[in-house]
Amino acid sequence: MQKTIHDSLVAGSFRDPSGFLFFEDQVLYRQVNLSYKEHYRHLMDSGLYAALIERGLLIPHDESSVKPRVGEQAYLVLAPEKVDFIAYPYEWCFSQFKDAALTTLQIQKRALEKGMILKDASAYNIQRHRGNTLLIDTLSFEKYEEGMPWIAYKQFCQHFLAPLALMSFCDVRLNQLLRVYIDGIPLDLASTLLPRRTWLNTGILMHIHLHAKSQKHFSDKEVEVAKTSNARKMSRMGLLGLIDSLETAVKRLQWKPGGTEWADYYDQTNYSDDASKEKARIVDGFIRQVNPRLVWDMGANRGVYSRLASTQGIAAIAFDIDPAAVEKNYRESREKNETLMYPLVLDCTNPSPGIGWEHNERMALMDRSPADLMMALALVHHLAISNNLPLEKIARFFQKLGRHLIIEFVPKNDSQVMRLLKSREDIFPNYTQEGFEKAFAPYFETVEKSIVSGSQRILYLMRSL
Repeated sequence: MQKTIHDSLVAGSFRDPSGFLFFEDQVLYRQVNLSYKEHYRHLMDSGLYAALIERGLLIPHDESSVKPRVGEQAYLVLAPEKVDFIAYPYEWCFSQFKDAALTTLQIQKRALEKGMILKDASAYNIQRHRGNTLLIDTLSFEKYEEGMPWIAYKQFCQHFLAPLALMSFCDVRLNQLLRVYIDGIPLDLASTLLPRRTWLNTGILMHIHLHAKSQKHFSDKEVEVAKTSNARKMSRMGLLGLIDSLETAVKRLQWKPGGTEWADYYDQTNYSDDASKEKARIVDGFIRQVNPRLVWDMGANRGVYSRLASTQGIAAIAFDIDPAAVEKNYRESREKNETLMYPLVLDCTNPSPGIGWEHNERMALMDRSPADLMMALALVHHLAISNNLPLEKIARFFQKLGRHLIIEFVPKNDSQVMRLLKSREDIFPNYTQEGFEKAFAPYFETVEKSIVSGSQRILYLMRSL
């Protein structure tokens, strides 16, 4: 089949007529269209770009000489700084979501100071990169004119405020609704799900409950409202007041990570202090042997072993299924100003799928692989025994995700496995060291293996075949 220019375009960037992302020799570029020229020049000449870059609020870029993809539309091509890993809001913990919302509002305030305004407020445009929560869409700005309303107000409420309110007042896992509602959680749904006491919360009342009622009331009157110019007028002071009100509403939202089973895992593990140190020494040595650029730690918990990579200057994506463990990891990372640690919420038995238009507007986890090095420490027994996953399927899955693998085999006589088997029949005759090595052999070659002293657990360093 003949390839077209669309084969190199980034699937998630087709909605904006101002420009789009594309790849050239595996390098990411952004085409700026002629229709956006005036806004781009104001962004650069007003000092807004420089101010945001100085504060770590916008991804830096260079203007490139690479040939544009659609020449008749093109003004110029940008080469943005590479982001280590693109994560989505349904993979964020509560505090990362809150930081992303406040970052968006901070950018909006600074844009107004320079005569610009955010034309969209998509959570997908915000990423954690090198210790900063920042905007990665350079084309999100347009020139501000006195009286303009914030056209992205509804989008901000659906992408940020509604998910955060549901996470805070109902259940922290409700940001998973964004897997279904890619354009943000509908405000009428959020209003229905939120408890009655939130009607006494001024910010939630105004920006979700009454906003939802207003949307319903005007849903069949939008054409008439649009024709009335006064209905769209908002003074600069009114706009700043709206932003301040949203900022206050977001700041007041809280979530405290409780003592879940896995958030407290390191306090309950059956490793002795000496065995823990020995395990860390072995894992650290394996990491140094591979010398990766990017590590994915599946089942990272609070990130103890992920930090063995990040402290070596290696970007470490620390996945875990437990929102409380990820929250604790994220807060620690933020407090320590770590620039290469990326804690994210992920169930590796149900990883993020490709969603949106043609199933690829938001990438599946596998579309963001392979990592140079995968780590699966104290994880396989949960996958094999708790989730009935055959070892061969686990091996095949890991091979798709990473070029190298550090994996820990926990035998049946280990207290953690015995605990898993207490409440169920042992239907896992192949869950042995021999069965494990046989299942992984078609997918990985074993480079090195080492028994963790003081335990019967075995650590393997493997290379994908």
